[in-house]
Amino acid sequence: MEQHSEGLKVMVIDDSKTIRRTAETLLKKVGCDVITAVDGFDALAKIADTHPRIIFVDIMMPRLDGYQTCALIKNNSSFKSTPVIMLSSKDGLFDKAKGRIVGSDQYLTKPFSKEELLGAIKAHVPDFAPLEQVS
Repeated sequence: MEQHSEGLKVMVIDDSKTIRRTAETLLKKVGCDVITAVDGFDALAKIADTHPRIIFVDIMMPRLDGYQTCALIKNNSSFKSTPVIMLSSKDGLFDKAKGRIVGSDQYLTKPFSKEELLGAIKAHVPDFAPLEQVS
């Protein structure tokens, strides 16, 4: 059964309001249901309530960083199969390796494009079908 992206729950965790708004705008245009969180603690409470199909998480955040947040998500039996995509302005090998260690499924460098964001969703949510075609 193909699920159109309408209602595809996507979570974006970032302490930057600009990044959250940008990702939310791009994703809503293709019909996704976007849940945003300002940090890991905020996200963990919302994940349990909303059960997103895919999660984008910034690495550098106050209180609970992206690595810790990803590790907590992946260590929870209910969410360990949920794809987690790390977002970072750093493009270093060390950061990517650390992301893999905590269980992230992919690593996107900020600023990301609409194509990168949708490509990550398509790669990890096979039944995703955007409402508008990417040009």
